[in-house]
Amino acid sequence: MGAAICRRLHRAGANVMMHYRTSHRDAMRLRRGLEAERPNSVACVAADLLHHTELAALVQSALDHFGRLDALVNNASSFYATPFGHITLRDWTDLIGTNLQAPLFLSQAAAPELTRRRGAIVNIADIHADRPLEGHVTYSIAKAGLVALTRSLARELGPHVRVNAVAPGAIAWPEEGILAEPLVQADIVARTPLRRIGSIDDIASAVHYLLTAPFITGQVLAVDGGRSVVM
Repeated sequence: MGAAICRRLHRAGANVMMHYRTSHRDAMRLRRGLEAERPNSVACVAADLLHHTELAALVQSALDHFGRLDALVNNASSFYATPFGHITLRDWTDLIGTNLQAPLFLSQAAAPELTRRRGAIVNIADIHADRPLEGHVTYSIAKAGLVALTRSLARELGPHVRVNAVAPGAIAWPEEGILAEPLVQADIVARTPLRRIGSIDDIASAVHYLLTAPFITGQVLAVDGGRSVVM
């Protein structure tokens, strides 16, 4: 999903600073492909989002490389089941850390430059922020917090910075957990008004739209084929 967002924004003319944690080879491959289209338009930076001290450095890397920062997309996320009764502190730290803590502190670090540039933030939430996913207690809590963060920052950073979120529905099936079961997948598709799952390009298009929509802030755009209507 992150790669698709980078491709979409790059195609629209943006210079892109890509963050990765361990996917060095994939990040470099994507960078080479995009720079073949437009030289000196992409940079990469490695960081662990659970390490609070590294977050401000991500913002500074973009400023050092491109001289400005106009948009922040908080996309990185851990996702896995944490059935109630078996939740560990490690689960909590990881899921809350990547899905809520990192977006908060990255946004805080980016806010001064985004304010100067009249920029925008888009967070990648989830339709299960409002309707918790069975067996995914911690993840659902984290995404609910991210939705609250989106709306809070829209108030805190207005009028100069717009803050919105995209809430994906079924985009790609996970390899493990309840959503990996074929019968569950078939049921979800059957109860989705568009009768199919979406694509990562659907999410990338929504991110691009929200980054460029001048009179939208504090909103959560569900990109789910209408599934949230019938959940």
